[in-house]
Amino acid sequence: MAKRTLQDLQRQYGGVASSQKIKMRPGGRGPGAAGIGGKPKNARHTIQRLLQYVKPYRGHLVLVLLFMLLSTVTSLVGGYMMAPIIDRLAGRRTETLVGRWADGVISACRDAFAPTLYSWLGHQTAADVLAYLLTAIGIMLVVYLVGVAATYLQSRLMLSVSQGTIESIRNDLFDKVQALPVRFFDRNPTGEVMSRFTNDVDNIGTMLDNSMVSLISGSVTLIGTFIFMVTTNWVLTLVTVFFIPIFSMGGMAIAKRSRKYYKGQQAALGAVNGYIEETVTGQKVIKTFNHEALCEEEFGLLNDDLRGKQFKANFYGGIMGPIMGNTSQISYAITVGVGGILMATTGFTPGALTVFAGYSRQFSMPINNLSQQMTVVFSALAGAERVFAVMDAEPEAPDRPDARPADGMRGYVKMQDVTFGYDPDKTVLHHIDLYAKPGQKIAFVGSTGAGKTTITNLLNRFYDVEQGAITVDDVNIQDYRRDDLRRNIAMVLQDTHLFTGTVRENIRYGRLDATDEEVEAAAKTASAHSFIMRLEHGYDTVIEGDGTNLSQGQRQLLNIARAALSKAPILVLDEATSSVDTRTERHIEHGLDRLMQGRTTFVIAHRLSTVRNANAIMVLEHGEIIERGDHDDLLAQKGRYWQLYTGAAELD
Repeated sequence: MAKRTLQDLQRQYGGVASSQKIKMRPGGRGPGAAGIGGKPKNARHTIQRLLQYVKPYRGHLVLVLLFMLLSTVTSLVGGYMMAPIIDRLAGRRTETLVGRWADGVISACRDAFAPTLYSWLGHQTAADVLAYLLTAIGIMLVVYLVGVAATYLQSRLMLSVSQGTIESIRNDLFDKVQALPVRFFDRNPTGEVMSRFTNDVDNIGTMLDNSMVSLISGSVTLIGTFIFMVTTNWVLTLVTVFFIPIFSMGGMAIAKRSRKYYKGQQAALGAVNGYIEETVTGQKVIKTFNHEALCEEEFGLLNDDLRGKQFKANFYGGIMGPIMGNTSQISYAITVGVGGILMATTGFTPGALTVFAGYSRQFSMPINNLSQQMTVVFSALAGAERVFAVMDAEPEAPDRPDARPADGMRGYVKMQDVTFGYDPDKTVLHHIDLYAKPGQKIAFVGSTGAGKTTITNLLNRFYDVEQGAITVDDVNIQDYRRDDLRRNIAMVLQDTHLFTGTVRENIRYGRLDATDEEVEAAAKTASAHSFIMRLEHGYDTVIEGDGTNLSQGQRQLLNIARAALSKAPILVLDEATSSVDTRTERHIEHGLDRLMQGRTTFVIAHRLSTVRNANAIMVLEHGEIIERGDHDDLLAQKGRYWQLYTGAAELD
């Protein structure tokens, strides 16, 4: 395997445009063939789609907003009570509207218990000051405790909203994946698709947990702080507001660049995940051919690309907070300076200046918090685009409105002038004509890439024919309900796949309503019963890791048992014995012979000895049937089949 460039790796593992829309367009098979492309979605559209998932929690959000409002008001009111306290200690009277209101509340509460202090201290002036302070502290404590309770309830409710939203997104994403055609998985790396479920969805959850709260809370705080600032001193309010455009322009400039790098980071992360998934699952092949160093080098390219994009994304996301914070410090210093001048020239009090200085800092705090949250926001929006790209991928074409069930199917299959290509400009099959009567065995032989597997893919409607027709029992397969059609076709492939669970559960995957007795009968049909009984727990033995604790032959026998349990009238065997030794092959063939009885069977095989008893053998080359007949007829013709069988030619 030649060393690939970074651009090759990005294209093959989805790293170039993985934040863009996944489009289902015709193309060659395989993960690098096509898959991810199109125009990227804008942030506004992505946010609107996210809000659709939040919409069912409107009631929760109203309560969250109310608790946020209460928390903000208590914070502002509690802080403002410092003004009359400082002014009272400084011997000044608070002149602002809110200050007079706070002073009145404190004084009214003080008068309720001040006489007790008078008797304790014996000095009316000292008792008056102490009573005022204690009353103010008590009121502030109650106010802040109410704020703490409101913040707690707001956080709990918002957590319910975010986790419920993420659950809905995951469910919709998983449901969409189940509805996608085989074409999608042929063209998109597994690791890249998995990255949508993990990294991207988690980033959305982080944004909903933290950033949405910060956005709403920051907006409420900004409005509330502005109101209190205006009631305190409108001149200082103008000075503070003057710096808002500076904050906004600086933040927007950094945010624009940061968003670009975060989209690139998510794409690079998907490429790394795709490469890791492929190399981990292919470790035996890598070690067999001593490609460890090459894999390390290629991973280094992808990892270095990810590091560079993460550095730029986090750098621009990270510097926003310090820059905005330092800008706010300048605003704070100027505000305090102007406030000092007002104290010297007007009746502006020390308490009012102290409170306003705190509000000035608090006014810029939501802006700073928002800038610090941009890292999460942009990462989440980039992830959301990638998630919605999968959701927008073209699903399998729906059944026709008048689609019919496939009950009582006998298995009479005909292909009439079938022409097909995965790419519009590259035809794989050319004018295929054949038929198979119920119970017959039809074999396909020929070079790799001749179109053998493509025929079975079309029969299952993994792809639809472009020209011609395929009929089963004289009904076009596109007129059947797709689920019913596939329920009547059992497949035994070269690459077996077993799910985590017991042996019994894996066999029952062929028909979920099958009884234990039917499962065991299917295992006996497949010649799997004897080895299953030798397992530690028999049919209740747990299979993990796609059956790594079983031999290849044993896994294939379970696959055959699964097909036998389905009772489908049509059977497809695609190189079912090519990856096992000769002794195991004979053992599997016994199970296959019983499985094929009474079924219309299509066999794809490189080992020609396995198709000698076929009713008809189709020899394919370059997508065309060049010879057909039974074993003896084809040998007598001394054509391509004779060459392959006698060893005069080899399959490519």
